[in-house]
Amino acid sequence: MARILFNQVSKRYGKYRETAVDDFNLIVEDGEFLVFVGPSGCGKSTTLRMLAGLEEITEGAIYIGDTKVNDIQPKDRDISMVFQNYALYPNLTVYENIAFGLRLRKMPKHEIDLAVKRAARVLEIENFLFRKPGELSGGQKQRVALGRAIVRMPQAFLMDEPLSNLDARLRVQMRAEIIRLHRAIGVTMIYVTHDQIEAMTMGDRIVVMNRGVVQQVDTPEQVYTRPANLFVAGFIGNPPMNLLDGQLRDEAGQLLFGTKRHWLPIPSRQAAALRALGLVGRTVVMGLRPENVSFEQGDMEAEPDTIISGVLQIDEFVGADRYYHLNIGAERPFIVRAPLRYSFEDGSTVRFAVSMEHALFFHRDTEALLT
Repeated sequence: MARILFNQVSKRYGKYRETAVDDFNLIVEDGEFLVFVGPSGCGKSTTLRMLAGLEEITEGAIYIGDTKVNDIQPKDRDISMVFQNYALYPNLTVYENIAFGLRLRKMPKHEIDLAVKRAARVLEIENFLFRKPGELSGGQKQRVALGRAIVRMPQAFLMDEPLSNLDARLRVQMRAEIIRLHRAIGVTMIYVTHDQIEAMTMGDRIVVMNRGVVQQVDTPEQVYTRPANLFVAGFIGNPPMNLLDGQLRDEAGQLLFGTKRHWLPIPSRQAAALRALGLVGRTVVMGLRPENVSFEQGDMEAEPDTIISGVLQIDEFVGADRYYHLNIGAERPFIVRAPLRYSFEDGSTVRFAVSMEHALFFHRDTEALLT
């Protein structure tokens, strides 16, 4: 096992030097489970492939432990990679697929046998060892791919969207399997996904990327509750954070956030921070998660200044809750999460109280978090 260091790593392609990854700096701690997440084309898989040696580094350096690996061949980097398409040999049995890399390294047969059976036991695939890949389900194939990776006990595992070909039920199951595997063997894992649920549930830390640039590196909880900028706020969360443009106004000592229809009081702690930044009278962006609202009559009576009303456009049933898409006079629909005991008809006016204690404020131009 080893710590991994990215030092000012960039990747550019082609005649016009189009940037895929720009000035990537990161330390992955020994034994950490780190997840790269972002939209398609954001550079997350390219970063992983540079670490694996499958893409050349244009600028910067990557270290595994104390060794700079820029010019080291992939096979000599002591890492294992699990791909989206499993990459199993169809003519070999499960046992032979898992043992393949060990045989290339000329490991003694009895050691190979012990290693394969140990990996199969960890992944609960002992009963499939003498089947061919064509006889396995998608989840079983992915376990075999994981077995082939862990059998070598490398310094790090790299996983590039390994669950994207599975159905929803199997993805949930395999997420739990990979978390269990990491806890059992304690090896550094770097996992690439575009699925934010995978990122939030699996990673010790999350690296959010966009257009080749790191937007935020933090724990899942911090990324969700304290997004560093508007991109992270709008990308992380399903549904995403509501974002409203509005003006800050000081009225008799109370700082207010105002849109075309609503003026909302800002709690003293956030108000002090916004005043200190000289933003009174300026336009900012307020962010609020769909769950940070209340439909309780008592809450609306206690905080009448925090009430928002809107016309219901779309009603999404998601099991224990509903998501209501409301027209509140803003550029985008405002989405609220409500328990099933509340029910509204399409086209009706819905009133609710927003929790201003949970509101976040972002700079309109730099898009950075302010409070």
